[in-house]
Amino acid sequence: MDKNQATGLILFAAVILLYSVFFSSTPEPVTPEVQTPTDTEVVDANRPEQQSASQAVPQEADSLAQIRNQRQFGAFAGLITGEEEPIQLQNEEMVVTFSNKGGEIRSVELKRHLRWDQQPLILMDEASSSINYQVQTRQGPISLNNIYFEPAIREVRDTEAPGTEVVFTANTPAGTLTRTYFLPYDSYVLNQNISTSAGSDLLTDRNITINWEDNLIKQEADIEESRRKTYMNFFTADESYDYLSTTATADAEQVNQPLKWVAFKQRFFTSAIIAGQQFQSGNLAQEIPTDTMSVKNMSATLILNLDQAGTDISYFFGPNNYNLLRKVTPGFDKNVEMGYWFVSWVNKYIIVNLFHFLERFFTNYGVIIILIVLIIKLFLFPLTYKSYVGMAKMRVIKPEIDELKEKYKDDPTKQQQEQMKLFGQLGVSPISGCLPMLLQMPFLFAMFFFFPNSIELRQESFLWAHDLSTYDSVINLPFTIPFYGSHVSLFTLLMTVSQIVYTRFNNQLTAAQGPMKNLGYIMPIGFMFVLNSYPAALSFYYFVSNMVTFGQQALIKAFVDDSKIRAKVEESKKKNANKKKSKFQQKLEDAMKSAEAQKNTPKKKK
Repeated sequence: MDKNQATGLILFAAVILLYSVFFSSTPEPVTPEVQTPTDTEVVDANRPEQQSASQAVPQEADSLAQIRNQRQFGAFAGLITGEEEPIQLQNEEMVVTFSNKGGEIRSVELKRHLRWDQQPLILMDEASSSINYQVQTRQGPISLNNIYFEPAIREVRDTEAPGTEVVFTANTPAGTLTRTYFLPYDSYVLNQNISTSAGSDLLTDRNITINWEDNLIKQEADIEESRRKTYMNFFTADESYDYLSTTATADAEQVNQPLKWVAFKQRFFTSAIIAGQQFQSGNLAQEIPTDTMSVKNMSATLILNLDQAGTDISYFFGPNNYNLLRKVTPGFDKNVEMGYWFVSWVNKYIIVNLFHFLERFFTNYGVIIILIVLIIKLFLFPLTYKSYVGMAKMRVIKPEIDELKEKYKDDPTKQQQEQMKLFGQLGVSPISGCLPMLLQMPFLFAMFFFFPNSIELRQESFLWAHDLSTYDSVINLPFTIPFYGSHVSLFTLLMTVSQIVYTRFNNQLTAAQGPMKNLGYIMPIGFMFVLNSYPAALSFYYFVSNMVTFGQQALIKAFVDDSKIRAKVEESKKKNANKKKSKFQQKLEDAMKSAEAQKNTPKKKK
């Protein structure tokens, strides 16, 4: 500080001091007069001066709340207060309940189905599920569930698929946000369009984050079986299908590629969200809860881009019916398990269509299962006949085979070569009886996937089975047998007994000996343990199938006797006496000789 600055500050302080001493005056204190109303005086709260005093604090609080809301919600600040009201859309299949707060789905009830205890089937409700759309504004991310929309319902009849529509509108100074839901009269698909008004600067980012959390409500009595059949699956925009673990206690996956749909699949019902175009990415997770209040807890976070003209999203809430699901969107039929690729074609193209064809004429599903067995057995009868004849040929030439075994008992390679030569002379193939049976296996295994996943059998009774989609317990045991369970399924017992009887009958027709002969008795016992907790429909199908097969073979035996087959074998022997070996037979013999030579060659010591 220089000299001039110091002098100026001293003079300024002196002026202030002189003014305060000579020119300022001290005001006299005023004591406020407190007036007490007399006994006859009445305080009127409606008088302007008294009303102003009584409302001063609430008005100030309201002002602060408005400022806070303005800072937090921006243009949406005027829409965060209101009275919540439920709005319903319903058709022949389901009832969907919305709320004007958020314009969001609150619950879904399927009208044609009931829970195992005959209560209404609620697929999702406010206690178990929440769907939250989050948009980006100048104030940051905002959940639409905090905003009150104006609803308007109308019937839509001027379209190919008429139905009911509800429009939720949020009008703000910066523009309008609209959520429009459309439910066709006869569909399980709920369509939604979300859009903003033209030229609106309501949103700063066109990405919408969708958070869907769902603790799947128990719909079936057997929760363990339900959990095995419940998992989250998804379909990408490049038509790739995948799913989270079906057995792990918890599983999660971050999908960093565009998605077409994500489904919360249960054993018989599915809830799903489907993009009109695609979701940019998804974060998926599921876990098995420690209690039995829900089947599995699932969550999906999806990123969706909002187009200028509006974006379409669809929901599916409905049964896992194959013919229904395959019409929803590409790949959606995978929510019904049809088995591995080598058996799924049987279910998709034959069994499903045959099943639904018979449903037109018969209402008893036990009768339908019997008819399916008869039709399939009739269709496969040529293979059954060839299999029987092939086994009969092996049976009639058993003496010649036994003779070769005795003659070359010390030379297995020579024994096999002579057997192959004998088969060629007699016109017999050792696999002629097995190959036709092998071709029937896809039909046998296809049922292993079809019946446990067929919703058509759910809560359908037959004989003593009250529900063909689960096991038919006739005795509840006071203890649990490992790998068997704590109950006795009568259809499974009948299947096991019929399989043992069929095996005994079949062994009399074949040349099977040793372990192969006994294996036919071991397998039915093993299947009894496996199928005891499987649906009654599956055990009943196998039981009827065994009985029909037994009848077919008894019928064939009555018309095809061993003497005629022996005559054909002798005729083939004469015809093939001078026949040269086929290339396949020659290569097989050469391979056997090479293997035998290599076996007899002593190994060189290292």
